[in-house]
Amino acid sequence: MTASLKTAAHLPLALARGRVASLRSSVVDVWFATGLPELNTQLKVVGEQPIIMEVVSQVDEHIVRCIALTPTSGLARGSEVINTGHPIEVPVGDRLLGRVFDVFGHAIDGKEPVEGGEWRSIHQAPPPITRQSTQSEILTTGIKAIDLLAPLERGGKAGLFGGAGVGKTVLITEMIHNMVSQHEGISLFCGIGERNREAEELYQEMQDAGVLDNTVMLFGQMNEPPGARLRVGHAALTMAEYFRDDAQLDVLLLVDNVFRFIQAGQEVSGLMGRLPSRVGYQPTLGTELSQFQERITNTGTGAITSVQAVYVPADDFTDPAAVHAFGHLSASIVLSRKRASEGLYPALDPLQSNSKMLSPHIVGDRHYQTARAVRSTLAAYEDLKDIIAMLGIEELSERDRQTVRQARRLERFLTQPFFSTEQFTGKAGKRVPLEETLAGCDRILNDEFADYSEQALYMIGTVSEAATKSLADSTEAALSASPDSETDAETNGVPQHQEG
Repeated sequence: MTASLKTAAHLPLALARGRVASLRSSVVDVWFATGLPELNTQLKVVGEQPIIMEVVSQVDEHIVRCIALTPTSGLARGSEVINTGHPIEVPVGDRLLGRVFDVFGHAIDGKEPVEGGEWRSIHQAPPPITRQSTQSEILTTGIKAIDLLAPLERGGKAGLFGGAGVGKTVLITEMIHNMVSQHEGISLFCGIGERNREAEELYQEMQDAGVLDNTVMLFGQMNEPPGARLRVGHAALTMAEYFRDDAQLDVLLLVDNVFRFIQAGQEVSGLMGRLPSRVGYQPTLGTELSQFQERITNTGTGAITSVQAVYVPADDFTDPAAVHAFGHLSASIVLSRKRASEGLYPALDPLQSNSKMLSPHIVGDRHYQTARAVRSTLAAYEDLKDIIAMLGIEELSERDRQTVRQARRLERFLTQPFFSTEQFTGKAGKRVPLEETLAGCDRILNDEFADYSEQALYMIGTVSEAATKSLADSTEAALSASPDSETDAETNGVPQHQEG
């Protein structure tokens, strides 16, 4: 083997060729006579199905250890390996909008491939402190429950917690829609360890909702090697950084799921033979997650704001993966299955959701006091539910009954019709300014809507719509009670209650 490899000595570094020395699952050792590749360099095995690897460590002066980002089927000892001389790169620019990519920047949506133009390395340093903005700014979403109780930080990270079927995807598509229309920004969805079915469904839903043209999607799917799942987040960040720094736009980065990123790193670490750390996680867990999260920030030209779905293993919030992830989050949005079953959408749990931004010196004293009053009222109602279930609401004091009335109206006011669900519900979507949300909650807490039915506050935008909806409901009720309606009912054999 040595004699055949020495022929590569005269080649330029980027074209130097090596050969596979050993192969263990996705870990490949490659022998080079000269021109040892640097860390993170992309190596390639040319064939019918090209095999792409990334250098993870340099074993000695001739051997590098790599992790394969594609299946290694057909690879064998002695296979020729090409040193590309550069790290894994992805395309950047406006041409990405409306497209779906994999970790290598290859289009996987069945449309024409993206070729030429500018390509950038997926490994970038976070912007230096001197370029980062130190101001704490709120990013309004137009979604009442989030803006009031768990406001997002511009350039910050929010965690989205929730099981299947509680509305995570709908909330994500609505935030993308509002980002495009309200902030003239770009949305970028990154699926780490996504199921193929979920990726297809999300693509179709975004297309139906009309937000795909201002969205870029990347997927490192569940059936791909751990190396691809580990790097797809970095590829998404490289694309997002172009829109922030070059196009000078605000970017909404949606990541699903951060735990799968950590899990991919754990698999790679195990394959590399590193000693595991606590609970079997990789010893580099904190470093890997920090390198990823620190690139999500705001600068003088724009901001990357991230909403990240976070899976908590076995609901154990002391798990190292959860602990490290929570350390980077500035807001937590918790979706409740119970509220979803009651038809309260978005199904945000007002008592478990919170944000570090909900502080008087950031959001202002009025917002802070209103949010506290809303949360206090809803918490008191939660405590009273057991008594109501056992004894009935009539057994409560007048003050407690007032609290229940306010809480039930607040719950319904914090629901909202979404633009992304118009084709399913038939209700026009609403985007509500923060000032209108605060005004509505203040008026409900002051009992201005005590005479209105709870239904009048359900699925509306601003609180002023309650009067219009209440009038419409009254008119409909009056029409249903008209003599013509009674005649129709009698004809159909329905007995009518008559006075005197």
